[in-house]
Amino acid sequence: MSSDRPIFVVGCPRSGTTMLSLMIHAHPRMAMPPESRFLLKEWRRRAKFGDLSTPEQRMKLAKACVRSGSKVRDLGLDPQETLEAILAAPPTMGSAFGTIFKMFADRHGKPRWGDKRPAYYQEVDVLLRLFPDAQIVHIVRDGRSNVASLKKMPWWPYDSIGSMAAWSQAEYCSRRNQKRLPADTFHVIRYESLVADPEPVLRELCRFLDEDFHPAMLEPSEVRDVVPEKKTWHGNLKQSVNTDQVESWRKGLDPWELGLMETVLRRKLKRWNYPISGAGERPSPKLVARYTKDAFERRSAMRKRWAEESREAATSPLPVAARLTSGQLALAEQQA
Repeated sequence: MSSDRPIFVVGCPRSGTTMLSLMIHAHPRMAMPPESRFLLKEWRRRAKFGDLSTPEQRMKLAKACVRSGSKVRDLGLDPQETLEAILAAPPTMGSAFGTIFKMFADRHGKPRWGDKRPAYYQEVDVLLRLFPDAQIVHIVRDGRSNVASLKKMPWWPYDSIGSMAAWSQAEYCSRRNQKRLPADTFHVIRYESLVADPEPVLRELCRFLDEDFHPAMLEPSEVRDVVPEKKTWHGNLKQSVNTDQVESWRKGLDPWELGLMETVLRRKLKRWNYPISGAGERPSPKLVARYTKDAFERRSAMRKRWAEESREAATSPLPVAARLTSGQLALAEQQA
C-alpha cells in the first residue's frame, strides 16, 4: 500500500478528535500535527492574497500562515524555512497549506500528512476544494458526555444550550456527508466503539485509509511531541485507552440539562444507539424554545456560508487545489 492522500480528522469539540489523531499519528506512515489555526482563517481572507502566481503574493500568504497566533510553531517548524517552502510550492492556497502539513510529516519521517481540527466538520467542502483527494474521518460521541466535557473547558465560549446545538450541528454534518460523499472519501467512527474495543475499529479505519493496521495505534498515550503541554485538558490522553469517560454525563450534567437534551435530541441520540435515561427534569417550554432558536440560527448561518462557498467556487477563475500528492497532480493535469 502506498497511498499519499491527505487525512483530516473532524468532529464536535471534545468528541475524541485528539485521541483519534494521536492513534493515526502513531502509525509509521501517517502524521497528524497539533491543532493549528491558520487554514480556515486564511482561506476566508483569500481575496486579500489574490493571484498566487507571483512570489510576492505567495510570501504574503506564507507570512499570514506563520503569524503569531496561527499555532504553526506548535508543529515544531522553523518559521523562515516554512516561508521559503511555501514560496517554492505550487501557486495555490491548497499547496501552501499542504506544504506546512507535509513539512510536519517530513519532520517525523512519514509520507502521509493531514490535519485535525474539530471546526472542520462543517467545512468539509472547503477541505475537498483545497485537497480534492482528501480522506475525512468524522468521530461522533454521545452528545450528553460531549456537552458535559465542553462545560469544563476554559476556552469554550458557549453555555450548555449552545453546546447542545453545536453537537446537533456536528451530528447533522456527519450524516449529510456520509450520504453524499464517496465511501473512500468520508468515514465515521463512534467514540464509544473506539474506546471499548479499539483494534477492530482501527483496522476498519486502516482499510478506509488504504493502510496496513499497526499495533502502535492502540497506544496513543505513547505518542510524544504532538499535544502541547499547555493544553492541560488533554490529561486523559496520557493514560491507555479506556471507557472511563463514556458515561461522564451521569455526573457532569445537571438534571435540567439532561432532561432538555434527552427531549430535544432524543431522535439523534437514539440514532447512534445512545439509550435515553429518562433521569433528567422535564424541560420548560422556555428552555426548549431557547434551544430551538440557537440550533436554527447555527444551521441557517452554516447553510448560508455553504451557499456562498458554492457560488464562489463556480465563478472563481483562480485555482485553489493543492498540487502535492499523486492524486492532486493527476487532477491538475486533467483540468489543464
